[in-house]
Amino acid sequence: MTRWRTEDWHTAGEPFRIVLDAPTGGATVADRRVEAMTGRADALRRFLCLEPRGHDDMYGGFITPPDDDGADFGVLFWHKDGFSTACGHGTMALGAWAVRTGRVAAPDDGEAVVTIDVPSGRVQARVHRSAGRTTGVVFRNVPSRVLATGLPLETSRGGVEVDLVFGGAVYATLPAAALGLEVTPAHTTELIRLGREIKWALDDHPDAQLADDRLSGVYGTILVDDLGRTGEGPWQRNVTVFADGEVDRSPCGSGTAARVALLAHTGELADGEVLTHDSIIGTRFHARVAERTADGVVPEITGQAYRVGACEFELDPDDPLAAGFSLR
Repeated sequence: MTRWRTEDWHTAGEPFRIVLDAPTGGATVADRRVEAMTGRADALRRFLCLEPRGHDDMYGGFITPPDDDGADFGVLFWHKDGFSTACGHGTMALGAWAVRTGRVAAPDDGEAVVTIDVPSGRVQARVHRSAGRTTGVVFRNVPSRVLATGLPLETSRGGVEVDLVFGGAVYATLPAAALGLEVTPAHTTELIRLGREIKWALDDHPDAQLADDRLSGVYGTILVDDLGRTGEGPWQRNVTVFADGEVDRSPCGSGTAARVALLAHTGELADGEVLTHDSIIGTRFHARVAERTADGVVPEITGQAYRVGACEFELDPDDPLAAGFSLR
């Protein structure tokens, strides 16, 4: 009987299931992602992500070797529909996990830097420590940029204007109010429906096609409520509907990076200011522009991850549901 051991975490409410020794192959993490889509790794993804061992909003990652000695390890991010190019909440969880397990040495007081190769590039998790405990994780993302603004789109709730932004993955983003909605649990069903509708309507849009085709296409839709400003900068609440209708419980790490890029582009987030970014369940990230690039910014997002526990899953050869199932 085959057994797989996982370590489960959550970042601001969004799950992250960490798996060692997954069957992946390829010269780089980006190559491994492509190979994983059709190989044994995809069967393992389905086994661990879908019901009855997971659920339609599960998320996780397979630990891989890094692209070179400049990183501590690599990761393939996965969800119910496949493998994603970026994941900020997962990067935070991996930083906390790497320190807790001793994979990366950390002081009792101070900061440990965990460098991770992901399909969209090389990212960092700076793990803050106090008295031997992790008190926060700063996710430093790949350079992020605005791809297009004000794209007109007809939806089932009328005409809207949508922005496309890259934050490690391509996101469509717009105010929830433009659809007559608010980012609240009571509107979750409609937020999912419209999020999926907008994603698929713009997935093939020319502005969503990048030079590296492996990063092309709209990964998710970010719907936003503007809550005004704090003393440090803009305050917003968002929900990210990604893949094919999966709802991020956290404010979404790579989605927050996309919002930082857009708000910096429009002038709503100045250098030195902090974006307070809330999720649909009320959890929070803080984000800022760490660096300006020729066509965008390098965002940094601060959050916290917590260990949920460890699991050992068994694959019974007689189990007819070894491949898992989804009701969505």
